[in-house]
Amino acid sequence: MIFAAGHGTRMGALTRDRPKALIEVAGKTLLAHALRLTREAGVARTVVNIHAHAGQMRAWLAAEAPEVIVSEEPALLETGGGLRAAIHLLGPGPVFTLNADMIWTGPNPLETLARDWEPARMEALLSLLPREAGVGHTGPGDFFLGADGRLTRRGAAATAPYIYPGAQIIDPRRLGEIADDIFSLNRVWDPMLAAGRAFGSVHHGGWADVGRPEGIALAEAELRR
Repeated sequence: MIFAAGHGTRMGALTRDRPKALIEVAGKTLLAHALRLTREAGVARTVVNIHAHAGQMRAWLAAEAPEVIVSEEPALLETGGGLRAAIHLLGPGPVFTLNADMIWTGPNPLETLARDWEPARMEALLSLLPREAGVGHTGPGDFFLGADGRLTRRGAAATAPYIYPGAQIIDPRRLGEIADDIFSLNRVWDPMLAAGRAFGSVHHGGWADVGRPEGIALAEAELRR
C-alpha cells in the first residue's frame, strides 16, 4: 500500500495544480521512486490511494504503472482509514505500507523488512532510522528500540533515538477494532505496542523527507551522495 492521497499543503504553490506524489526529485516523480522500491522487492500487488488531483494521478498511473491498483478516497481517510478502505484490494494477510513522499538510498527498506519479519511474534514491523540521519526531518524522534527488537514510544521523554521513516509490514486485523472512518495508523499501533507485538528494523542507508519545498534539493543531494 502506497499512501499518496494527501493534499501536500506544506508544499505550498508546488501542489496548487498537481498532487505531491507527482512532484519530481532528480527527474522522477516521488511516486516513481516509491514504485521502484516495490518492484525491486518483488511485491506481487501494489495499491496506491489517491484523492487530491485524482484525475492526474489516474492518468499518470495508467501511463507509467498500469499494473497498480487504485483506491480512490472520496475524503481523506488518513493512513489507518486509507489502509482499511483498500484491504479488499490488497488481499488478506500482512501487507507493506509505504509513504510516497520519502526518498530512500542504500538497502531497499521493503526487502529488509521482509527479511526481518517474524509473523509468529509480530503484528507490525516498522522501519526505523536514527534521528540524526533523517535528512529534512526536525522532530524529536518517535521510538526507543529494545534489545529484543520491541518498540516503545517516546512518551514523556524529550527525544527518542529513532524516527519512523514511513515503511512497515503490518498485520491488518486490528483495523477492524477502530470505529471511526478517519484515523491514523498510530491508533492501530497502540494496542500492538501494549501487547509487545510491535517491532523495529533499522534502515542502514540514507533517507530524505520531501514534505516541504526545501526537501527536494535535500533529497537530490542525498541521491547524489
